[in-house]
Amino acid sequence: MVKSVQVFGRKKTATAVAYTKEGNGMIKVNGVPIDLIEPATLRYKVLEPILLLGKKRFEGVDIRIRVRGGGATARIYAIRQAISKSLVAYYQKFVDETSKKEIKDILLNYDKTLLVADPRRCEPKKFGGPGARANTRNLIVK
Repeated sequence: MVKSVQVFGRKKTATAVAYTKEGNGMIKVNGVPIDLIEPATLRYKVLEPILLLGKKRFEGVDIRIRVRGGGATARIYAIRQAISKSLVAYYQKFVDETSKKEIKDILLNYDKTLLVADPRRCEPKKFGGPGARANTRNLIVK
């Protein structure tokens, strides 16, 4: 039986599903290696969980990530959350509780959004106005 876990990460409308199984440290996003992720300016955001925890913890696992929806930035944040959550889930299920707790503490101390989804969504536009909160201005010249 293959040791595997499937976890998702979300940001706004972007959803990343991470499939983690035992392997040799390969991480791919939509079939592309994680080092080649675009946009290049946000590449470090995706690599944050790996840089925080060290490559040693990722050596025994292969992570395949599928991302759908959202914009470029939201996708990046969904991917990093999926990577973090999948490693925690894998360690909880197949390794031991102490190393899982250690990983979780490191990630939470750095950034809570690595493990906990951000509930904020775009507010819908209201009738009779230009946007969600904006109102029309009365410019009466006397």
